[in-house]
Amino acid sequence: MGKWKADSKQAAPNGQTGFLAQGVRLEGTLELASAFRIDGEVKGPVRCQERLVLGEHGWVEGEIEAAIVSVAGRVSGSVTGRDRVEILPSGVVEGEVYTPSLVIEAGGVLEGRCHMRADGKPAKAVRPSDGATPRPSGPRRAARS
Repeated sequence: MGKWKADSKQAAPNGQTGFLAQGVRLEGTLELASAFRIDGEVKGPVRCQERLVLGEHGWVEGEIEAAIVSVAGRVSGSVTGRDRVEILPSGVVEGEVYTPSLVIEAGGVLEGRCHMRADGKPAKAVRPSDGATPRPSGPRRAARS
């Protein structure tokens, strides 16, 4: 296992600092300072400060965290998009998604749960102390006969 950091200040013309090519396998932690594309396989956590693109042949088993995550490949694990998560037509996410904005294009698959809170953390259930069932708040309508 290893840990690899990419922090190059020079980005490619497409805005990506780097990529992991198809056929390349990485086991360990991948920490990225700028936009990055994965077309290979990663087993372990991936943390990106900017946009992370998982290409059609890309596969990640582990946690993904980035500002924007675009999935066209396969993820088995949690995905956290601080700004947005996009599941493209060939994308499959098996696990939890935490993001304030989720886009699933036709054909994209989310097999798991999504938590869409601005703080990116799941809400905690609060039960009334008297055991009563909580009632929805807001204006009440009169029943129609």
